[in-house]
Amino acid sequence: MSRKSIYIIITTAVLCSGLTVQAQFRKYSNEFLNIGAGARGLAMGGAQIASVTDATAGYWNPAALANVENEPSLALMHADYFAGIGKYEFAGMAIPIANNRTLGISAIRFAVDDIPNTLYLVNPDGSIDYNNISTFSSADYAFLLSYAQKIKVKNTSIKVGGNAKIIYRNVGSFAQAWGFGFDAGAQMNMGKWRFGAVLRDVTTTFNAWNFSFSDPEKQKLYLTNNDIPLTSTELTAPHLTLGAAYEFKVSKDFSLLAETNWAMNFDGKRNNIISTNFLNIDPNVGLEASVNKVFFLRGGIGNFQQALSDGDTTNQNKVWIFQPSIGAGINFGNISIDYAFSSLSNQSNPLYSHIFSLKINFVKMDKTTPTERKQKAVKKGRRSRTF
Repeated sequence: MSRKSIYIIITTAVLCSGLTVQAQFRKYSNEFLNIGAGARGLAMGGAQIASVTDATAGYWNPAALANVENEPSLALMHADYFAGIGKYEFAGMAIPIANNRTLGISAIRFAVDDIPNTLYLVNPDGSIDYNNISTFSSADYAFLLSYAQKIKVKNTSIKVGGNAKIIYRNVGSFAQAWGFGFDAGAQMNMGKWRFGAVLRDVTTTFNAWNFSFSDPEKQKLYLTNNDIPLTSTELTAPHLTLGAAYEFKVSKDFSLLAETNWAMNFDGKRNNIISTNFLNIDPNVGLEASVNKVFFLRGGIGNFQQALSDGDTTNQNKVWIFQPSIGAGINFGNISIDYAFSSLSNQSNPLYSHIFSLKINFVKMDKTTPTERKQKAVKKGRRSRTF
């Protein structure tokens, strides 16, 4: 696919997004919030809600922020999509507070720059003037404010949490939208098993769109038989994701973590593996191999869909496609660097993306002197022998 073709597709999608005259539910509203956060999660095919334990939990499962117990943790991610046309960034911070509670703040940005504006490409006399082409940007932002807490139920520690999210989207000078919504999550460990649940858009997330066109732009849209969009409200229905993970201890230094997530939507029939008018289920599967919790290899698959096979002219030969991903990571004490290599399209015509992320744990510096540390170690040794 050429860069020009991608531009045309993105331009059409941007200009058509949200153009409605009344409030309604949309199956694919705020899709930039479904990309992911952190190279670990994307390398594992998006299977994360049961096993995530770092600052990216503000995106995957707000309850899991409670795993950040002692010191603040920072997570940063960058990815290029569509041959560098789309830029995606994530930043998340987890801040522990008293009584097994954690606060989190996350920011997400997805933007496409230099989109051609061809409204004035054709002059009134019918001639084409490429000098009349200008460019604009389309950017989507989300800000997540999170809270998580550990609670004890008998001998089991359960983590619960939630997000309040603010959404801002703009398409050049043509349109902008503000949105607001809530997410809720839970996470629980039982031996080697880990479980998670996330209910996104609990109370329905809305985007209130406002469109602004100049009189010449309105005239151009009218002459080219395009609808002039009005102010509208776009609604996102609640959806549920359940997840389970299990850790296999292969040896003292080597372990495997396997996880599966099941995203469930209730907004009408979708193109998923399990698809009905009431319930749609989209599974994700991920695997992480760990050596001493220092070196990591990861892989995963997700986004299963039915599509027409390449070269099919009968519109009848459908095949199942999916999104594969692989990745690796290394832990340098308080700093972790992760990488993911993922495809956004079917296997015969892939669009690969390189994804990098950085995690930092802000551990307090030990200000005691060497002598004080030695005395502390001696006292600790005496106590251990006593008991």
